[in-house]
Amino acid sequence: MPDFAIRTLLPEKMDQPGVPAQETRQALRELETINRWLGGYHVIFNALERLDWSGNRAKRIIDLGSGGGDLLRAIANWAIRKKRKVDLIGVDWNPVMTEYARQESSVFPNIHFETMSVFDDRLLKHEADITMSSLFCHHFDNEQLIGLLQRMRELSSQAVIINDIHRHWFAYYAIKAITVLFSRTYLVKYDAPLSVARSLTRKEWEDVLSAAGFEHYSLRWMWAWRWQLIMQKT
Repeated sequence: MPDFAIRTLLPEKMDQPGVPAQETRQALRELETINRWLGGYHVIFNALERLDWSGNRAKRIIDLGSGGGDLLRAIANWAIRKKRKVDLIGVDWNPVMTEYARQESSVFPNIHFETMSVFDDRLLKHEADITMSSLFCHHFDNEQLIGLLQRMRELSSQAVIINDIHRHWFAYYAIKAITVLFSRTYLVKYDAPLSVARSLTRKEWEDVLSAAGFEHYSLRWMWAWRWQLIMQKT
């Protein structure tokens, strides 16, 4: 049984080189379904609603660690419903993921993907309004996460939005049971509960945010066992 008082740093299998492309694509399909079931998109939609959307210019949003691109597709549809203009860019280091994301997003002319590190300075050219990440921060240890937060602030002119998991025994065993029953790939069965064990508590988030120099932000718990972080720049 994991010790939920301590954040584990065991590596996730999808972060390792040499994962077969077929397994990666299957995992991305399953993760999209899990995100829909467990309200992962709602955390981001709610955050976007809390921002200033005045003006006619399309807001440029960069999603770091965009994986299969399902969140950007959800945002594109959300923007259509809300009659808002968005220019969406997904960034991921894994070419299997960005190629899959491009294929799945081909009907959206306002979604683009780039295969590179999230710390690549070429991202600065995009001059993003909003930088976000979803279920990405727990992949980093605390020192790396401090650097990621600082990079997200550097890339955005308006706001930083983060959606990530709350480490808790209920979330761990719930996702473990769901993936045992539902998943067809070892990647999701192994990585999904491990992601919970790698995630942060409120106190840990507050310590990391302080170390990164974030003073004014909103950090709140949302269903299902998610943290929503919003840092608006003035």
